[in-house]
Amino acid sequence: MSGAVDIAAPAARNVRILRALDGLCEGLLVAALLGELAAVLANVFARSFFGRSFLWTDEVARLALSLLTFVGGIVAYRHGHHAFVRVVLNALPAWLQRAAAALSDLLVLLMAVVTVTTSLPFIESGWGELTPILQLPAATIALPLTGSMVLLAVYAIERLRGQGRRAVLAVGVPLALLVTAAFLLREAWLPWFAGDVAIAASLLLLLVVILAGLPVGFALLLAAASYLWTSDTVPMVALPQNIVSGTGNFILLALPFFIFAGLIMERGGISLRLIRFVQASVGHLRGGLLQVMVLSMYLVSGLSGSKAADVAAVGSVMRDMLRRERLSDAEGAAVLAASATMGETVPPSIAMLILGSITKLSMAALFIAGLVPAAVIAVCLMVLIYVRARLAKVPRGPRTTVVALLRAGLGAVLPLLMPVMLFAGILTGVATPTEVSSFAVVYGLFLAIVLYREMDLRSFARTVIDSATLTGLVLFILAAASSFSFSLTIAYVPQRLVELLHSINDSTTLFLLGSILLLIVVGSLLEGLPALNVLAPLLLPIAGKIGISELHYGILLIIAMGIGAFIPPAGVGFYVCCAVMRTDIEAATRVMAPYLTVLLIGLLIVTFVPWFTLSLPRAFGFG
Repeated sequence: MSGAVDIAAPAARNVRILRALDGLCEGLLVAALLGELAAVLANVFARSFFGRSFLWTDEVARLALSLLTFVGGIVAYRHGHHAFVRVVLNALPAWLQRAAAALSDLLVLLMAVVTVTTSLPFIESGWGELTPILQLPAATIALPLTGSMVLLAVYAIERLRGQGRRAVLAVGVPLALLVTAAFLLREAWLPWFAGDVAIAASLLLLLVVILAGLPVGFALLLAAASYLWTSDTVPMVALPQNIVSGTGNFILLALPFFIFAGLIMERGGISLRLIRFVQASVGHLRGGLLQVMVLSMYLVSGLSGSKAADVAAVGSVMRDMLRRERLSDAEGAAVLAASATMGETVPPSIAMLILGSITKLSMAALFIAGLVPAAVIAVCLMVLIYVRARLAKVPRGPRTTVVALLRAGLGAVLPLLMPVMLFAGILTGVATPTEVSSFAVVYGLFLAIVLYREMDLRSFARTVIDSATLTGLVLFILAAASSFSFSLTIAYVPQRLVELLHSINDSTTLFLLGSILLLIVVGSLLEGLPALNVLAPLLLPIAGKIGISELHYGILLIIAMGIGAFIPPAGVGFYVCCAVMRTDIEAATRVMAPYLTVLLIGLLIVTFVPWFTLSLPRAFGFG
């Protein structure tokens, strides 16, 4: 009996410690998100009413963003939210799947140790420099990275404890011997990686660990660290330096608020009112509820920057409606995935924010340029739905009465004011995207809490935590992609792409088709956004040099990335759609084929008819 007590006591203590760490992390996330929101709103208030700005708010917001990025990314790992490629794992026997899971957590632990070790000299070197306003050490912004990596190591060890000793030892012992031997014998094997061998080996390592199930963000970190170590071209301190700088762009400050606003819409009854209005408007068409899904995704994408929030908001409402009409869940998942792809260019969009932060493209121009291409693809999808419904002899639904249509329209007026506010604020320049997105959060909270009364204090707190975690997940992947992008740059990969382009005689058609295919494939493997973050800075200047509008090309990259993110079998977004619709992945994959074909046709139409992309920006004076 005493032995059982002795075993149970440490286990209970470990549980208490982990719960305390979880509580600490969630508290930091809530403080960071609400603190950034308060700082931005305070600056707007001071500028509007007192004619002055609080200069310290920029430094506070950047520190809050650093906390959200690294602490949020680790919390997402703790809860298993980091996406990984399942297509290969699903084909393996159970014992190999267990080994792959153990390898994944061991590599995460390895990256935590490497990042902590390399970040300490980075912090030390910048500690003597002070920020201009608050006079804090400039290296303060890197402290969340180091602290979060320590937490990551703790969480990775805890996950390994649950993997089973046999699987961990079977994978861990060879990995430990390999790393130790590589470290001790580095001077002997380092010459083997001269020239292009180091970057080729890093790219191969990236592909292998992604297919083995390592989450994308950590796979990018591992590939970047391996290149820096094997090439020996720059010090390893460049790894944490580029991780931190990867989230330093001011435009990215808007991202947490767009995600926050999206979750408020989903949980505060705002999305539901929009969907009801769309159903009253087009629900009588052939394939009515599927048509409603396409238009709803277009509207909701215009209010939320988060595709996860969009899919959940529309899918969770439409699921029960489809079942009542005896429509297939698999068909619903396929239409939801195709519609989410279309919505990637409907502003505000995380992809647009990222593209604007890593290139010189205007955010306002991107927001305007994406509207018509998304509409073109939406029309293509709706035509396909109509044709399939007619061939299946699905009857038309009853037309909504004028009274019901007016009632639904009145219910959607206030939610529809949100995109008007976002668009007007950004186009007129009266506020930055960050400030406009903060207004969207406040407006959404007013609707959800005060007017609709569908969000109480508990659900508000949960929404804040979930928003911060999702923000951390996205930004952590971007930070990791930034370090990998740096590795590609110093390995002269951009120059190689230019040379490849010249070798095909600067053919714009081949360049467009090749880069679209590249974004679809890489976007499928790298969860979409990292692919855009890595490839867009390399490809966009090339497009400009051969006479393609960079604005037009940027929209094409976003759509291609979206197709990759939602394409089966590797696209993570497709799995999210299947989970929301509660349907079998294999069945949804079979149904997805015609919708994928139409998506590609729509993309080609937008690609070779630039007018769809450039007409609105030119009308608004963006060249």
